[in-house]
Amino acid sequence: MKTFIIGISGVTNGGKTTLAKNLQKHLPNCSIICQDDFFKPESEIETDKNGFLQYDVLEALNMEKMMSAISSWKENARCSVVSTNRESAEEIPILIIEGFLLFNYNTRVYEPPDSPGYFDGHVWPMYLKHRQEMQDITWEVVYLDGTKSKEDLFLQVYEDLIQQLAKQKRLQVTA
Repeated sequence: MKTFIIGISGVTNGGKTTLAKNLQKHLPNCSIICQDDFFKPESEIETDKNGFLQYDVLEALNMEKMMSAISSWKENARCSVVSTNRESAEEIPILIIEGFLLFNYNTRVYEPPDSPGYFDGHVWPMYLKHRQEMQDITWEVVYLDGTKSKEDLFLQVYEDLIQQLAKQKRLQVTA
């Protein structure tokens, strides 16, 4: 059985979790793994020269534990399928992985605001580093416009997913 894995990333407090949970409500056989659940304890987080905890670096996360959770989901995805109709795209187990890589520098606003210098001195440089790493990966990445409403973003992602699931179903039927 095929599985379908979706990654959602973006700016802190940018609506990643909201989008993931909304998709989960509308997609059968959908699970979520949230990268925020895998931060190391604060005592293990490095501090930069300005005294800011370095949460926006990969080293702040227990990625081995997260990858283990993803592997576990992949191994057990077949057990969580709700539909019994073999011709249905809904039978494809879906995993949404959402994390904190940062986008939309010019439109980033949230409450409470960052400490002075934090965004320009730490968050933005880490965003540029991680974005370059993503651009070097050959996966298909769809960038969303964070200035759109939550509803518009949901509809865009949901429609794309339904199309991809239908394509997966056609591939399974012809295989």
